[in-house]
Amino acid sequence: MTSKRPLGLPSARLIMIAAVAGITAGAVAVYVRSMGSGNGMEGLTTASAGQCEGSAELAKSVSAFSKGEVAAMAAAQPPRPLQLAFKGPEGKDMKVADLAGKTVLLNLWATWCVPCREEMPALNALQSTMGGSDFEVVAVNIDTGSDQKPKNFYQDYKIDKLAFYSDSSMGVFNAVKKEGLAFGLPATLILDKKGCLIGSMNGPAAWDSEDAKALITAAKGS
Repeated sequence: MTSKRPLGLPSARLIMIAAVAGITAGAVAVYVRSMGSGNGMEGLTTASAGQCEGSAELAKSVSAFSKGEVAAMAAAQPPRPLQLAFKGPEGKDMKVADLAGKTVLLNLWATWCVPCREEMPALNALQSTMGGSDFEVVAVNIDTGSDQKPKNFYQDYKIDKLAFYSDSSMGVFNAVKKEGLAFGLPATLILDKKGCLIGSMNGPAAWDSEDAKALITAAKGS
């Protein structure tokens, strides 16, 4: 487990934070909606439902391993294409399709979101342990305005394994919210190698835990 966290809280506290987040998610979502400039469509591109044939077994695996520290992860029923658009590490427009061939843990976060800040070191540790040609943690920052504040956060808390993805329009959050997959922040999706949604959760998790590693291994189909 990672020892340094932004607020100095142990991983177990994330479960308590997640419970509180569930109660207050409605209020958080209202705040996010009022601040965002995106209309819910900027972050979403179209995809063919036929591309998700064969993804049901991976979704079943996600369901089987959604326990312990990652018990809030819900398998997609049914799996479906979810092509989301945002800015890549070089600041250029990209979409999930550009990550084809990788299983993706896509996390939406903001610097003003306390549970988000708390779980970022754990996401960094997950990427360090399991990231590679077949898996990536894609943490998309949705702070409005300049990227400087979230980039400073990366530096201050040594988030050195995660590439920097962003969407200052918050279109990606609004698109995910419109799909019924986000009620507030953080929100996390698991996409298979074809870009199909196979799992989603709201609230933080101890992503550096053995439960999380087992979940990702199952989602990869390996």
